[in-house]
Amino acid sequence: MKRERLYTYKGDNIEVHYNLGRCIHAAECVRGLPDVFQRDRRPWIVPDLDSADRVAEIILKCPTGALTFDRKDGGNLEPIPETNIIQIKEDGPHYVRGNVQIKSPDGTVLKSETRLALCRCGASANKPYCDNSHLKIGFQASENVPDNQANSGDLLPVGILEVFLADNGPVRLKGNFEIHSSDGKSIFRGRKASLCRCGGSQKKPFCDGTHRKIGFSSE
Repeated sequence: MKRERLYTYKGDNIEVHYNLGRCIHAAECVRGLPDVFQRDRRPWIVPDLDSADRVAEIILKCPTGALTFDRKDGGNLEPIPETNIIQIKEDGPHYVRGNVQIKSPDGTVLKSETRLALCRCGASANKPYCDNSHLKIGFQASENVPDNQANSGDLLPVGILEVFLADNGPVRLKGNFEIHSSDGKSIFRGRKASLCRCGGSQKKPFCDGTHRKIGFSSE
């Protein structure tokens, strides 16, 4: 992980935090509240140009976690999502939303998250997070789940989702989760899985060991 580049934009009722290193320009903020979020303006975020409730609502649509907030008026904090959903972005990252703990291979909790975008092309300079390198390298990926992949269709995707970052290997998931295709369809439910993050697996979104063959580095 790169050192984070954090910026704070203060309003009377809400304080907006922006992590530049996590932003991949999904543009949910700009589309949702163009008066508050204007890329060509400095400062580009002016929280007081709309209500704190509305600003918080739009921030929660940011799929990468680049935008977060603190309420100064006693309003609701960001809720922990009730379900753990991994949505595959076509030819792009895995969008993860849930009660997520990012862990090192030995189980040390590195971060607790509710929204993040995990690199799956292998080229990000900010691993495990996406930095839009998939666009530069022309990454393409199918989102079909292999027929031989066990699917616990009756499982509820609730509770803590542990995301283990294997050294020079996949993202290992432990917990109840559901995977959605880019059009929002549920294609897999399970309690354990290893997701490819080298970009080379023939079983995407799952790992097939290709990271060893190509000498993938997670650093």
